[in-house]
This record gives sequence, structure tokens and C-alpha cells, in this order.
Amino acid sequence: MSRRKLPDGVMPASVKKLRCAVYTRKSTDEGLDKEFNTLDAQREACEAYVASQRAEGWLLVRDRYDDGGFSGGTLERPALKRLLADIEQGLIDVIVVYKIDRLSRSLMDFAKLVETMEAHRVTFVSVTQSFNTTTSMGRLTLNILLSFAQFEREVIGERIRDKVAASKARGMWMGGKVPLGYDVANRKLVVNEPEAERVRRVFELFIKTSSGIETVRRLQAEGVTSKSVKLLDKGDVYKALNLRTYVGEVTHKGNVYRGEHQAIVPRDLWDQAHRIPQVSPRTRAAQHRQHAPALLKGLIFGVDGRALSPTQCVKNGRIYRYYVAQRVLKGDAPGDDGIVHRVSAAEIEIAVVDQVRALLRQPEIVAGTWLAARTEAPDLKEDEVWEALARLDPLWGELFPAEQSRIVRTLVERVVIGPAGADIRLRVEGLAGLVRDLTAIAPEALKAAA
Repeated sequence: MSRRKLPDGVMPASVKKLRCAVYTRKSTDEGLDKEFNTLDAQREACEAYVASQRAEGWLLVRDRYDDGGFSGGTLERPALKRLLADIEQGLIDVIVVYKIDRLSRSLMDFAKLVETMEAHRVTFVSVTQSFNTTTSMGRLTLNILLSFAQFEREVIGERIRDKVAASKARGMWMGGKVPLGYDVANRKLVVNEPEAERVRRVFELFIKTSSGIETVRRLQAEGVTSKSVKLLDKGDVYKALNLRTYVGEVTHKGNVYRGEHQAIVPRDLWDQAHRIPQVSPRTRAAQHRQHAPALLKGLIFGVDGRALSPTQCVKNGRIYRYYVAQRVLKGDAPGDDGIVHRVSAAEIEIAVVDQVRALLRQPEIVAGTWLAARTEAPDLKEDEVWEALARLDPLWGELFPAEQSRIVRTLVERVVIGPAGADIRLRVEGLAGLVRDLTAIAPEALKAAA
């Protein structure tokens, strides 16, 4: 019995059909806008190979799996993820690539891909490197080829790192996020003078206040913004204070080089700012406390409703501070009228602060604060309020007077001094705003800035 020869391209009915998916990849997006690019060349070779295997039942699937501009050192590629999803759904029998490194350059990543293929009985073919992953010899050959592909990737990475190091040693800017104060022209940093003024303002305020938190508060009050036109926050301030780009330098792995770009912060301004963290927070706070405004200025009154003003005198080289009625300062205070006209500033301030700190520890106050703060911060949890208020108490003595004064004015409505003592009226609703501020400040940032 004679057999009739089938026409070319026609498969016998008994041949199992194998659905083939072509995967292509290019590390960069350079040239992908051309009418016929590298991805097209890879696909053409793969489709020709699939066509040559038509008699074996190979059929090309309609979907295209092309990753342009993605490294082979990662599996985070959109087309590859789509391919893996289709494999798991049983839509593909064979993966066809031009070379194995198009699928992955990482031996570990490729091992994961092979496990997925084997779990779903999918085979893998490289049209320029003939092997079959269903055999032990094919897997050995694959591992050898992948080892060389990974070696090549590592060598390329070393070359890139060496080039970056050499370029930075010459002071060149190697890209990345453009810092506030500069623009980029011809791949070089050029000064943006309006922004440079903002950067210098950061340094000036930090030198003046010696406090990162107070610097941020004043910058936001002045409306100083970043490149994205958002008010500068504590992260922006700390980053700016430590960015050597601003003094015309380039850093790389702990080494500092003279940059090609122009500095926008004078060296003496930079040095002054960086001498501040060398002084302990307690010492800095003490240095500023004697120059700070009185803690209760505008909040303390006599029983007659008249304000007491801060004043001080020096005796034997020591400064004594008081809150005194205006009538006393003018020299026309009456005799014993039952009204307190003078009180020690240190004593009354300690009393008020103790009241405030005790307030922060009361469970019913914390619970009420949490409920009040949730109106503007629905996701805020009660334990976060506890943590925020507990964080402030041990650090109170290290805060700068300006920050202490702001907190006191948030929480204290009025202090009335009489013969029987002090009547301190607290502003409980102010706690909600205080908690929102504290939860926005990381503990380490609060310690460093204080």
C-alpha cells in the first residue's frame, strides 16, 4: 500500500498541535522607534523557526510578548509577566527565543522560570542554541550557557561601575534626580538662581535656629517650596544640609571630588551649619534658651486681668527672670492690694510645663485627643497617639525654647496668678494638632533636630 505525500506546510491529522509563543527583549529603548528594530529582527528569526517546525505540529500564537527597554537581570518585565500568566493558564506549549539571555541573564531567575515551565509541561527553545529542556543533557547545556550569560552581565555591570567612578572622580554629574537649585543643560548641572536662594535660606535658618524642626517650621511659614512646588519638609531640609553638590563637590563611595558644576552655598555657610550637630542637643538648647522669648509671654495675667510682662535683672553675674505687672515696671504700683505683681519666671514656667506634661499622660485626655484628631486623620490609631505623646515627654528638656513655646501656646489658654497660687487653664483641643505634628516626625529625626 503506497502513502500519499502531504503538501508542504500541511501536518498529518495525528500530529499533536503545539502552541508556540515568541518572546523578545532589548535592554535599552534605543532604536525601538525605527520601523524595523531589534525586537522585530528577533521575532522574524523565531517565527521562521516555528514555521520550519510546522510538520511537527508547531503553531504560532497570536499574542506578542515584547519587552523593549528592560534588563535581563530582573523578572519585573510586563511582557514576561503576561507570558508567565498565559503559561499558568495552559495557553502555551513552547517558548521560542532568539537567544537564552533574551529570557534571562540570571541563573537563579532562569531556574525559577524552568520550574514554572516544567510544572506546566512547557518546553523552551532557543533558535540559535539548539537544546531541549526536557532532557538532563539539555538542562546541563542550558546551565552552562546561562552561567556565561550571567558572567557577561556581571562584567558589563563592573564596566558601568568603573565608568561611573572614573566620571565622578572628574567631577561629572552622572544623572539622577536634579537637586533643588540646579537645572540640567548639555548633561551638566547649571545654577537656577531663584531655587539657589531657597537652598541658601535653608542653611541660614538652620544656623540661626540650630534646630531642624524649627527650620522646617519657618521655611513652611515663608512658603519655601521644592522643585515639585511642595512645601519643604524635614526630609528635604536634612537632605539639603548634607548634599555636597551645593558646595561644588561630587561624592562616590565615601570619596569626595571637586565637581564641574558651580557651588551655590558658600563654604563658610556650609561649615557653620555642619558645626552645629557636633554640639549636643542639651548644650545647644541651653545656649539658645537665654536668648529665647519668655515661655509664657502673652499668656500670664494677674487676678485683675492685667498682663504680666517678662523682665530680667543681673546680680553677681547671674540672670534672674520675672513676670512683672506693667504698673510695677512703670513705678506706680499700689501697696498691698492683694494682687500679685511679680512672680519668678523659672518657678511659674516649671509649674505650667509640669501641668502640660501631666496632661499628656492622662488616659482620658489621650482618648479624647485620638477622637478629635481622627476628624482630619481617619487612619490614625489610638496607640499611635499614645506613642506620639509619650515620645515628647522625655525629650521636652532637649527641645529648643521656640519649639517649647509653640507647644505651650497650643495647649495653654491662660495662666492667672493670685495670692493662692496659679490657675492654669489648658486648651485640650490643641492636643489634636500637636499629635498630628508629632506623628509626622520620626523619633530619630526629633532627637537629631532637637
